[in-house]
Amino acid sequence: MRINTVKQALKAGRVQYGTAFAHFRSPDVARILVAAGFHWAFIDTEHGGFGIETVQDICRVAAYCGLAPIVRVPDLQYHLVARALDCGGQGVIFPRVEDPKLLEKAVSWTKFPPVGVRGFGLAPINVDHEPVTIPEIAEHMNEHLLVVLQIETLRAVEMRDELLSVPGVDAVMVGPVDLSISLGVPGDFQHPKMIDAMEKIRDSCIAHGVAPGTQTRSLPLAKFWKERGMLFLGCSSETGMLFEKGKEIIAGLNAVGATA
Repeated sequence: MRINTVKQALKAGRVQYGTAFAHFRSPDVARILVAAGFHWAFIDTEHGGFGIETVQDICRVAAYCGLAPIVRVPDLQYHLVARALDCGGQGVIFPRVEDPKLLEKAVSWTKFPPVGVRGFGLAPINVDHEPVTIPEIAEHMNEHLLVVLQIETLRAVEMRDELLSVPGVDAVMVGPVDLSISLGVPGDFQHPKMIDAMEKIRDSCIAHGVAPGTQTRSLPLAKFWKERGMLFLGCSSETGMLFEKGKEIIAGLNAVGATA
């Protein structure tokens, strides 16, 4: 059965690079990302348009090629979490969390008994047809699933220690756009209010033994937060990288003078 190398690396204090994957319905994107050096991608079913079949296809290809597929569910509901994991997600991202009791319940949905209450619906394909028992599968999945909490509101920042005290949370991914809106500085990702809030989140993560992280929209912002200790570090998206590289190519060509 597959080892979740991202979860292991985060526990060891090593930075793991990821990106958003929300629009291109091609599993080959996962192969491109891992070849480029990414460790994980979050498959966005909160804001992206993927159906469950696309999530399954992406998760399976990603896992085979060595990119950890982390599914961001659209809401904290059991069936959304369970189906994302049964499709092959090696982790789950919980968005818009402000209630520790709801978070505790949601974490329980990711773990098989006796640790949690996840129903067992895995097929042999989920373990590459290895000759393993149901108890072995359950124990392995419980150990290797990555649970990621999103903090993206002022209330969540204020509740961060209560949220991070919930057992089973492995990492945090700050949602910078919604957090900036909540703080009254929409889109100003380096406003002092943003930096102060994110550093408070980082410090609380460290105190609770949780890997701190954030999604970012640009390389300079990703570097900024890497230097400040973020470990679960996301940058850009599959569409953003195509657009930016495309602009760079055309700008470079336009800079060359026409020849006779």
